[in-house]
Amino acid sequence: MQQKETKTNSLFNNFVDLSLPITAEIPVSWPTHHNFEQSQYRSFAKGDNYQTNYIVMDEHCGTHCDAPAHFIREEDYKGSYYWGDVLPLDLMQGPLIKIDVKRLQSVNKDGISPTIEVDFIKAWEIENQSIKKGDIVVFNTGWDLYLNENSLYHKYAEGPIIAKDEPGWPVPTIETLDYLFAKGVVCYGIDTPSMGASDGGETLHRHALAKSLIFVEGLANLDSVTTVGYHFMFLPLKLVRATGCPGRAIALGVRDL
Repeated sequence: MQQKETKTNSLFNNFVDLSLPITAEIPVSWPTHHNFEQSQYRSFAKGDNYQTNYIVMDEHCGTHCDAPAHFIREEDYKGSYYWGDVLPLDLMQGPLIKIDVKRLQSVNKDGISPTIEVDFIKAWEIENQSIKKGDIVVFNTGWDLYLNENSLYHKYAEGPIIAKDEPGWPVPTIETLDYLFAKGVVCYGIDTPSMGASDGGETLHRHALAKSLIFVEGLANLDSVTTVGYHFMFLPLKLVRATGCPGRAIALGVRDL
């Protein structure tokens, strides 16, 4: 989903939108969840002197973050921020570390996700730089490109999740998340419907959310940013007692003028 970059005279002068457009015409909701709906409430065509719409949507629609409440019962949660509206905003911003995992994509049309192993991350660090505390690690699969054309929509979610006639997207293993968490990484992003596997992501989510890790899922346009050098920021809607929150993800960089 290509977006134009904008410039401004500030500390950052290169802004890249990493968010999916939310519309009923694009399958940006989990296939078994409520689809996005937008309906007209007041309009000039109806004789009103202003216009406004109302929407119905799943909390995990489009670009969104997961809160522990998504998979952890409240009585079992030992952390300090259970619902989406109390997730610390400072944890969802920091140096962007983009790890390209496109070469891990499976060719088998079985709905099974290939895995991002610890050794893959270690090899990336040797080639690029060590991952540090506070970094935002984002996995670039290129999956959002399936939403550029109607004929490819099936490959984004319905095919790998429901029909099982398309490959699943690459996902980190629990060991990989533990390796990164030990380095001080608490926020992770991915440009797919979920950080979990298309063939079953509950175990990964429960393991991570119990540790208060934050997943930002449904990212887009990651090919528009460099491997390092950008600052990531995600601002979720403040939905009270939400299991997850849609929001806007951006990358902020500096470009020579």
